[in-house]
Amino acid sequence: MASDFAPTVPPELESVLRLKTVEYFVTRRPWLDLYGINVRPVAPVGSASRKPYVDSALIHRCLPDEMLSEVFARMSPYDLGRASCVCRKWWYTIRNPVYWRNACLKAWQMSGAVENYKILHSKYESSWRKMWLLRPRLRTDGLYVSRNTYIRVGVAEWKTTNPVHVVCYFRYMRFFPSGRFLYKNSSEKIKKVAKCMNFRSSKADCVFGGHYTLSDDKVEAAVLYAGRWPTVLRIRLRLRGTTAGANNRMDLISLVTSGVSDNEASGTEEDILGVVGQWQDDETHNPDVPAVSHKRGMTPFVFVPFDEVETSVFNLPLEKMDYFVPG
Repeated sequence: MASDFAPTVPPELESVLRLKTVEYFVTRRPWLDLYGINVRPVAPVGSASRKPYVDSALIHRCLPDEMLSEVFARMSPYDLGRASCVCRKWWYTIRNPVYWRNACLKAWQMSGAVENYKILHSKYESSWRKMWLLRPRLRTDGLYVSRNTYIRVGVAEWKTTNPVHVVCYFRYMRFFPSGRFLYKNSSEKIKKVAKCMNFRSSKADCVFGGHYTLSDDKVEAAVLYAGRWPTVLRIRLRLRGTTAGANNRMDLISLVTSGVSDNEASGTEEDILGVVGQWQDDETHNPDVPAVSHKRGMTPFVFVPFDEVETSVFNLPLEKMDYFVPG
């Protein structure tokens, strides 16, 4: 039964009340327009589920997949890793095993293609990318730097009676995939030394060349110093990394200088590693040059890419960094 007290609404106000009721139930919610709009994943190259579609990204519309593959094929593995962080499509594309196969065969070219394929199937589940990340390798896109400091007593002058100086010097090593490497001892900063660490350097740069071998994570290298008393520097190192695939640290196991005979020194520098490879630490072939096993200056090597030599912390003076912890 209708109430006797029901209000009577004039006919001219009924349309206004009806519009207010509609606005109450249909509230504007702009965020509801985002529902149902999902980012479409990109299937790997060669996948059966890969179908052509219009990509919304401008760089993907302007750069075809074939051209993108050619660009990636000419990039270094370090740059490939950075490019994979750009977008999902590039991440899937860079996982193509062709790029990592070329990088692996170049990094371990001394082992030969047949041996690399055997190691790939036996240890790394036929994954070139896993082999690149887990197998120890020497990086060739930069320099390994060992920063060493020691305290030296100075000469008393004026009011300074007990002067003490902090001396800093560096060991630089640059490796090449062919089995050769360059070595330099210097007090100069890395941004200056990086310019002369090549085979075109002059004798004034004091850059010496040698050969090395890599067995698992063990590195053996030898450098011949020619002169009146030829001396060979034998270096043994252990390769490691702060993260998987980094290979950015080398621990010095031993550093030995020994004398060599004139017949051994007359050969080319390529043969010196084979000559001294089986020597003992206290062995020398020249009585005028005794074998010395160095115990100082054994700070681990830290890898610095060529892209970072200008901004590396190794360029800081002693006033700002008196000691460096390699980690």
